[in-house]
Amino acid sequence: MGAVFALFSGWYYWSPKILGHPYNELLGHIHFWALFIGVNLTFMPMHFLGLAGQPRRIPDYPDAYAGWNLMASFGSIISLMATLVFLYLLYVQLSSRVQVSANHWAIPSFFESNIPTTLTSSAPTLEWLLTSPAPFHHFNELPISSENSPPSWRGFGPL
Repeated sequence: MGAVFALFSGWYYWSPKILGHPYNELLGHIHFWALFIGVNLTFMPMHFLGLAGQPRRIPDYPDAYAGWNLMASFGSIISLMATLVFLYLLYVQLSSRVQVSANHWAIPSFFESNIPTTLTSSAPTLEWLLTSPAPFHHFNELPISSENSPPSWRGFGPL
């Protein structure tokens, strides 16, 4: 399930840039917490069932395990509802007419000027300088990044 949460976090981070439309952050929070609770309610009782001796992959089990299995089933229903919330969030995002800015995540600091002094001072990497969604084959050649560029891969300092 860790990989599934990583895929969802990647979607929430990159989808405004890829699609050019923002998502509803309240629905995103509801989706995360419902999925988090549902997944933990699904898989945590299975640990207790295994410790109690229930064998795996059987279609029928003794009635002694019914309570934990009911809790795990309830958790999977919550996870299903969270997935439906995500699908609705996706529908709302795709049908939105609101466009995001080039750097959707840029929040200027309190003492920082929001007027960029160089081309790359407002965005440390090149993808945030393009419009959202980014045009196909936008750069004919790689632009030169200036003062905010990371250290060279050949050493620890600038060339």
